[in-house]
Amino acid sequence: MRKLIYRSLMVSASVLMLVFKLNGQTTLPEELMKNTIREQINYIDEHTRIYENFRAIREDMYQKVNGNIKDSLAADKNRIKTLVGSVTGLGLTNDSLKLEIEAINKNLEEVTSAKNHIKVFGIQINKNIYNTIVFAVVAGLIFILAVGFMAFKRNLFTNISTRKELKELHNEFEAYRQSTRIAREKMAMEHFNEIKKLKGNK
Repeated sequence: MRKLIYRSLMVSASVLMLVFKLNGQTTLPEELMKNTIREQINYIDEHTRIYENFRAIREDMYQKVNGNIKDSLAADKNRIKTLVGSVTGLGLTNDSLKLEIEAINKNLEEVTSAKNHIKVFGIQINKNIYNTIVFAVVAGLIFILAVGFMAFKRNLFTNISTRKELKELHNEFEAYRQSTRIAREKMAMEHFNEIKKLKGNK
């Protein structure tokens, strides 16, 4: 009886070992080779059964999914590390660019200030104020020049008019003197003739 039981156990053990060996030699599903981790877990959920709160899964499939998860985590960690390095590099580049922008803005302000100001006798004056002063001075000079020109023109006209009147007065005076001389000479002649007549009558 014991021999029979022992033989049955041996046969059962051989069958189980053969089944496990055949299962071990079974090729893994293609879904576990190419699909994403999420799809592989979904495949395991769909193709395994739950018995008394335990899920039966082939060891090779478990090891494959476990290895895939570890490889995926390792790849993600490396990617995260690379991204962190890139972010750090970008942060340094950003800080460097900020410093350059600040320097450029400062230079731009200095250039703008220098462009908008001008030195006069060592004093910085805003160009708009300087231009206003210059235009005011130029306008004042033009006004003074215009007033001077008008005064000169008026004086010139007055001078010409005065000379003309003086010349006319001189001519009138000459004519009057001439007529007076002639009248005086005529009177003297008449007087001389009268004297002569008086002397002749005597």
